Amino acid sequence: MESDWKRALCEKALEARKMAYCPYSQFAVGAALLTKNGKIYTGCNIESAAYSPSICAERTAFVKAISEGEREFTAIAIAGGKQDEPPKGECPPCGVCRQVMMEFCKPDEFWILLPINQNEYGEYTLEELLPRGFGPGNLRE
Repeated sequence: MESDWKRALCEKALEARKMAYCPYSQFAVGAALLTKNGKIYTGCNIESAAYSPSICAERTAFVKAISEGEREFTAIAIAGGKQDEPPKGECPPCGVCRQVMMEFCKPDEFWILLPINQNEYGEYTLEELLPRGFGPGNLRE
């Protein structure tokens, strides 16, 4: 995988953090989701005072893409950290977001990039972050 598109995707995730609505946790997360046809959908976390209606940046990006008819994805970049500060480390997706990814992505082909900045990032497959995940194939067996 070429690093130019990875850096660009990481940069989009870092930019999406600026739109986060996180007055309670002060933890801003941005995501940039790359479709198989090269389109990028961004998302940010959106919190609620009631907490449970909150949504993660990753799922925001997936909801936007899926609601516009996208169904095939290549990669996602996820950047998070204290609001108004650069990330200090990787921000891996929560279990709920990993499960959503499992619904729409091939675990061994979908890449998850975890940028600290646009040039420094961890790189994992969904399979590495969700071993033995439950997905649509389990219901067909």
